[in-house]
Amino acid sequence: MKIMRSKTLKYKNYEYPQEILKLFDVELNKADRKRLHTIYSTFYDLKAERGYEYIIEDLYILSYKQKITTSQIALIYDVGVRTVQLWFKELGLNEELKQTAKTKGKNRDLIIPPLNNEETAISKEISENFGIESPYNSMYPSNMIDFLNYLETIKGKSINTINGYAIDLTLFFRFLKVYKGVIKDVNLEFSEIPINDVDSDFIRSIKLTDIYAFLSYVEKVRENGSYARARKVAALRSFYKFLQGKAKIIDDNPTLDLESPKINKRHPVYLTLDQSLDLLSSLNSKDKNYRRDHCILTLFLNCGMRLSELCSIKIDKIKTDTLTIIGKGNKERTVYLNEACVKTINNYMQVRDISKVLEAENKFLFISARNRVINKRTVELLVKKHIQNAGIVDGKYTPHKLRHTAATLMYKYGNVDIRSLQSILGHEDISTTQIYTHVDEESLREAVKSNPLSKL
Repeated sequence: MKIMRSKTLKYKNYEYPQEILKLFDVELNKADRKRLHTIYSTFYDLKAERGYEYIIEDLYILSYKQKITTSQIALIYDVGVRTVQLWFKELGLNEELKQTAKTKGKNRDLIIPPLNNEETAISKEISENFGIESPYNSMYPSNMIDFLNYLETIKGKSINTINGYAIDLTLFFRFLKVYKGVIKDVNLEFSEIPINDVDSDFIRSIKLTDIYAFLSYVEKVRENGSYARARKVAALRSFYKFLQGKAKIIDDNPTLDLESPKINKRHPVYLTLDQSLDLLSSLNSKDKNYRRDHCILTLFLNCGMRLSELCSIKIDKIKTDTLTIIGKGNKERTVYLNEACVKTINNYMQVRDISKVLEAENKFLFISARNRVINKRTVELLVKKHIQNAGIVDGKYTPHKLRHTAATLMYKYGNVDIRSLQSILGHEDISTTQIYTHVDEESLREAVKSNPLSKL
């Protein structure tokens, strides 16, 4: 006789941590809805009650859209890995599991703290009561926590930089624990390897050759390009500089002779003026998100702001024709709004609905369909969708491409000098801005034509 498991209401109105909620802010297309219909049909064919009925769509988004691993999903829902595998088997999501295992996407390194550790929960409650976060119950090594605190409080680094360094160092320590043979449980997934036991002795044992092995691993196994590897080198240099100069934990710094991967200078990929006009005119004015999306694209194409800068725009920072934003390196700068930007912001504000938005989040300009602050992934998806709908098929569909477009159009048509462009884009180094000096192709073409030998 088959034993029927009783249904639980645990996952009805399930409260996700803030960092997990952001993962659900994705757009589901017709193909996704078709897959979901099949998944729900498979579930109802079981003719048995299952508590996870309330989170089927969430499971689909996490596995198929976000490529979250089984062990990470288990942490999110406070269950064992085998339980999640059973869910997926019953729902017919096994193929998504296989794809996730093959995928080397950024979410494979997503850091999700365990939810079922009673000791950790009590310690967290005590910490919250006193307003003090203890490093001894963290998932990070204490030395790494000290370093991240230093970056935030002393160096004033942005949260994006700190999170990036945390991901890189987590990956570094997990690799070294495997590389040095200190992992005893061979059944662990890579993302499950704990690193909070990494102590000063372990750190002192790391040599330059170990770091070379790590960089080889991320290049060959995780397929990191030169930019990604350069960031990891920067994270390691900064970490070891802190350990030697500030924390006084090491005497010898193995990263002193560590070279950064060579990054080839590339011309920026951008839309032409005609393509930019086609993009803005291609939006469907009857779409419920038309004014929001038109505003987003207009700001990208006119102001050249970064993706993170656009998502963090606050309404009280908009003053007539100026906008104050926090840019890279946590630096504040003023963005000047032209007539098109002011008009599109005003149009969006007329239909912007915050009736269901949390009070803490309604101060941000752009709101998602889930009534939350719009996140970077949602903007990436809508930019990709609108560029494709405009019939623009060349190159990559990214917000950064629109930033390049704004800079290119200003330099080519606006008679903007390189120093002014540097200030507009928020570049710390003028050499970063100089990639746009190549764009005046017409003048170069005319220069070649003016060669007295051109008529031979």
